[in-house]
Amino acid sequence: MIEGGIPLKGEVTISGAKNAALPILAATLLAPGIHHLSNVPNLADIRTTKKLLGSLGASFSDDKGLAVDTVNLSSWEAPYELVKTMRAAVLVLGPLVARAGRARVSLPGGCAIGARPINLHLKGLEEMGVKVTLQHGYVEATVKRLQGANIILDIPTVTGTENLMMAATLARGTTVIRNAAQEPEVADLANFLTAMGADIQGIGSDVLTIRGVKNLGPASYSIMPDRIEAGTFLAAAAITRGEVTIRHAPIDHLMGADKTGAARN
Repeated sequence: MIEGGIPLKGEVTISGAKNAALPILAATLLAPGIHHLSNVPNLADIRTTKKLLGSLGASFSDDKGLAVDTVNLSSWEAPYELVKTMRAAVLVLGPLVARAGRARVSLPGGCAIGARPINLHLKGLEEMGVKVTLQHGYVEATVKRLQGANIILDIPTVTGTENLMMAATLARGTTVIRNAAQEPEVADLANFLTAMGADIQGIGSDVLTIRGVKNLGPASYSIMPDRIEAGTFLAAAAITRGEVTIRHAPIDHLMGADKTGAARN
């Protein structure tokens, strides 16, 4: 029960963005080693992702934030029991194919593809030379070596852009992703991949150019603050005519953009 009519006052600190942390955690699979991530939010989806990565061979420790050890990759299967609880689990598809040359990932929802299909993920991977089959509610993908490709997305899918960008970092040649998603979380992933040694141009735009490299290395990185959480507190302060100090606010990400991508108030 909420008694309204009271102006909100005080101070809050914005936590790390879940929608940036999830693909970045998946991206640690690309490079064997110990990655150090800070500002990782303590949320159910994060814990599920850690379970998923753990089932693939990763291990974790609290060392200057979150240390992710991806030296040993013991499996390439993301089981339905974990994927069904979190659609973003499909983000391990690109990294597994890039590093291990194969992946078996449950469809988000099992046998039913559902209202938010991953067909654009699969189409892009096929253009990069991946053999994709669907069996018993699982995507099975194999490839000897990913090849650069010119990929045009029908719609600017966030997870699709992220999956393909991660895969392209270790592909032979250059991959261009057109009509790519431009969300700040996509750019945060691209910046993390760059810290690992990836060659990505056009970060933040709708055209990403990724020149594949032979190997990536572990990186230290701080997850961007959550623009949705910050916006929620801003709205709450405004509608109650309160006065709230928001620390670690992603100010640049709270501004709109015109059709040219230029920021505006």
